[in-house]
Amino acid sequence: MQESEERGGSTARPEEVAKFDRLAARWWDPAGPMAPLHRMNPVRVGWIAERLARAHGRDPAALEALRGLAVLDVGCGAGLAAEALARRGAAVTGLDAAGEALEAARAHAAAAGLAVDYRAGAPEDLLPAAAGRFDAVLALEVIEHVTERAAFLRHLAQLARPDGGLVILSTLNRTARSFLVAKLGAEYLLRWLPPGTHDWRLFVTPAELGAALRAAGLRVTDLAGMRYDPLGGRFRIARDVGVNYILAAVR
Repeated sequence: MQESEERGGSTARPEEVAKFDRLAARWWDPAGPMAPLHRMNPVRVGWIAERLARAHGRDPAALEALRGLAVLDVGCGAGLAAEALARRGAAVTGLDAAGEALEAARAHAAAAGLAVDYRAGAPEDLLPAAAGRFDAVLALEVIEHVTERAAFLRHLAQLARPDGGLVILSTLNRTARSFLVAKLGAEYLLRWLPPGTHDWRLFVTPAELGAALRAAGLRVTDLAGMRYDPLGGRFRIARDVGVNYILAAVR
């Protein structure tokens, strides 16, 4: 307990861990409770891969453009983003406090023949041993589910390389539109997500997240919206950050 307090407190919320453990068995079902993440995953992984490849002077369109780059996916769940990045050549470590979700991740990666290093825990559990180890640290659809946000972001920063390591987060903006679209619409009208998946009060604005990242010693370099296209049935990168957005910061 003392060690955790010295590092800023545990960042995992037990009720959130239990919530996502209950969804583990259907995580990889594209028509199941994680359907929005399946629709979002190609655009967010493409956005991440492009920035990470260019940061290392590589062609983002090249096969396995991320080969040899160390990526930590915090809150990886059953591995949607982790597997997609591993297929692009990255050496991916997936981290999550939800044990059932991790078991689903390990089984799916093994069936796909992918080597992803899945570990149980929160980012503070990797410190100090893995400090400065990763070329990119990701927290996708996670920040709105953690406690001790300042500590969580500080841990992410500490895990990124000190000479240009990237920290990339995607989350939901706290706006009236996000309440209507991401909370009422997705959970209660369209039933894309189980009711109660999100607490709108815990959504974070880009300004709030940017300030918190700066306090953690990071500099925001890129911000984009992720907008759902109902005709195409997928998300696209957009200027509009009123609901979903993704940002990159550098250490």
